[in-house]
Amino acid sequence: MKKTLLLIIVALGFQMQTSAQEVEYEKPNWYFGVAAGANFNFYRGTTQRLNENLTVPTAFKDGNGVGLYAAPLVEYHFTNSVWGIMLQSGYDNRQGDWDQVISPCNCPMDLSTDLSYITIEPSLRLAPFKNGFYLYGGPRLAFNIDKSFTYEIGTNPALSNQVAGPAINGDFSDIENTIISMQVGAGFDIPLSPDTQRTQFILSPFVAFQPYFGQNPRSSENWNNTTIRAGAALKFGLGRKSIVEEEIVEVIVPSVGFTIESPRNVQAERMVSETFPLSNYVYIDKGSTEIPKRYVLLNKEEVKNFKEDQVEVNTPLDMSGRSKRGMLVYYNVLNIIGDRMGKNPNATITLVGSSEKGNDDARAMAQSVKTYLVDVFAISGSRIAVEGRNKPKLPSEKAGKTIDLDLLRAEDRRVSIESNSPAMLMEFQSGPEAQLKPVQFKVQEAPKESYVVFKADGAEEAFSSWRIELTDENGMVKSYGPFTEEVASIPGKTILGNQAEGDFKVKMIGTTKNGEEVIEESNTNVVLWSTSDLEEGMRFSILYEFDDATAISMYEKYLTDIVAPKIPRNSKVTIHGHTDGIGEAQNNQRLSLARANNVKDILEKALLNSNRKDVKFDVQGFGENTSKAHYGNKLPEQRSYNRTVIIDLAKS
Repeated sequence: MKKTLLLIIVALGFQMQTSAQEVEYEKPNWYFGVAAGANFNFYRGTTQRLNENLTVPTAFKDGNGVGLYAAPLVEYHFTNSVWGIMLQSGYDNRQGDWDQVISPCNCPMDLSTDLSYITIEPSLRLAPFKNGFYLYGGPRLAFNIDKSFTYEIGTNPALSNQVAGPAINGDFSDIENTIISMQVGAGFDIPLSPDTQRTQFILSPFVAFQPYFGQNPRSSENWNNTTIRAGAALKFGLGRKSIVEEEIVEVIVPSVGFTIESPRNVQAERMVSETFPLSNYVYIDKGSTEIPKRYVLLNKEEVKNFKEDQVEVNTPLDMSGRSKRGMLVYYNVLNIIGDRMGKNPNATITLVGSSEKGNDDARAMAQSVKTYLVDVFAISGSRIAVEGRNKPKLPSEKAGKTIDLDLLRAEDRRVSIESNSPAMLMEFQSGPEAQLKPVQFKVQEAPKESYVVFKADGAEEAFSSWRIELTDENGMVKSYGPFTEEVASIPGKTILGNQAEGDFKVKMIGTTKNGEEVIEESNTNVVLWSTSDLEEGMRFSILYEFDDATAISMYEKYLTDIVAPKIPRNSKVTIHGHTDGIGEAQNNQRLSLARANNVKDILEKALLNSNRKDVKFDVQGFGENTSKAHYGNKLPEQRSYNRTVIIDLAKS
C-alpha cells in the first residue's frame, strides 16, 4: 500500500510538472543531408575536332540531355536571422546528345557525351519570409572526371550497298579540368518533424539555374553549357532544448461608458398622415420565373376582404417598425394593382419582364404576374399586356460600373408594371415610366424624444456587437439587439407595452472580437409617453433609380402641385436623403445629400412662386448609414426603397 501511494504521489508530481511546462526544441542551426535531382543540360556552340585523332566532316551544333546530380550537403542557419550558408559537393553529370547533322556524303552523324564532374557549390542563403521559402546563390567549382564521347556515322540512304561503320568511343581533347561558374536557385523547406522532437527532418524541393558564363567544357572551339537543375534535399538537424513556461496571459477587459437616458414624460402624440410611394417593380429571384414567396399572395376568398387603404392595419405603429410597415405595403403591390383594376374596369397595364437569360425567360416572369392577377383577382387577360426584354428600360447596371455587379444585376431581374391609366398612377404622371399611385394611410408614432436611449461609448472599437437585457419587477426578461453602433434607441412603448411605468434592471452584454462577453449592469425607470396633446404631421417619400441624384420632371410636378401646398405656414420641413449600400460610402453620402437638396430646391421654388418665405428647411444626407437606413440592403426591393428622400411636414 505504501509503494502504491508513493507511485501515485510521484505520478501526480510529474503530471503537475508537465502541465506547468512544455518541452520544445528551437530550430537547429546546423543541418546535414543529401540532395538529388536532374540536370537539364543545353549545349550551344559548335564542336568538330573531337580529339587529336578524330575530326568529323561536319561540325555539330547544339544539343541537350538529362544527367544525374547527387551530393551530400551541410547548411548553417544563423539564429533569429533570415541569412544562412549552404555547401553541396558531389557528382554532377552533364551528359547529352548533339543534334544530328548530315555529312558531305549525305550520311547522318550522331554524337553523344557522358561529360561528368565533381562539384563544390558554396551558397549564401536568404529566407525573406516567415514561411519555408528561401533563395540561394553562389559560385560553382567543378572538376572533370569523365570526358568520354560516342560518335556514329550512318550510311547514305540513297546508296543501298553501303555498310555503316562501328560507333567510335573516345575522350574529348582540350577538356578543361577545372571550371568556375555560378548558380542561383530557390527552394522551400517542408518540416517533417514537430518542434517537440529534437531531431528535426526537413524536405526541401529546389530548382537552380546555372548559366553558360564560365561553362565552356573545352579550351578549344566554342562549346558552352547551360543547366537547369530540379530536385529535392532531405536534411536533418538537432534542435536545442528550450523550456517554455506556460505564460499567464493578462486578459484586458474592454471598458465602455454605458449610460441610459430615459425621459420622464413627453406630453405629445404624433399622428402622421403618410403618403407611401409604390414601386413599379416586382423582383424575381435568379433561377426562377415565379413570384417570390416574400410577396403577399392571396387566394380568391381573401380578395373580397382586401382593401388598399387597410394594408397597414397589422403593421407596427412605432418608428422602429417603419421599415416593416413600408415593406408590408410594398409586398402587397400585386394585390393593390388587382384592387385598383377591379375598381377601375377601364384601367390597363403592361407587364415588362427583364432577364439576363433573354426575352423568353423575361416573358415567363411577366406571365407569372399576369396569371396571378387573372386567376386570383379575376382581371380580364385582355387588359394585361406582356413583354420580355434583355435589360429594363431604366437599368441599375450601367456601362462602366465595376462594383457590386451581382447586386445590380439582381435588381435588373424584375417585372416592371406600366400603365397609361390615371387611376393607376401618381398625380401628374403618364407614360410607361410613370410612378404608380402611392398608398396613403395614417399612423400613430411616438416622438423621438420619448425613446429610451442606451449609449455604449467605445463599443464600436471594443465589441463586435452588443445587446440589451431588461428585467422587470416580475423577473420577465426582454432582449434587444444585437447592435453594432454605440447608440441604440428603443421606444418606451416597446419596452412597457400597456404599462404606464416600470423599473428595470439593465444588462449591457458586449461580445468582444475574440468571442468573450463583457457585462455592464444598471437600473432605469421608464415612463410611458402621454397622449394629452395631438400633433399632426404629413410624410411624403420620393424614390430614385440607382445612382440618380435628380428628381425626374414628373416628380417635380408632384412636389410643386401636391406637396408644397400642404406645407403649413410658419412650419418646418425636414428632408432626409438616403442611399442603398452599393458603392463607396463617401460617394453615397454625397449622393444622398444631393437628392435631399434637389427636393428642397423644388419645394422652395414652389413656395417662392406663392410669395411664401415662412418655412424653415432641415436638410440632411445620411448616405448608406445603417442606423438611418430603414430597409436593409440584402434584397433588391430593400435597396430600391433605401434610394429615397423622406419629407416630413410639421408645425414649428
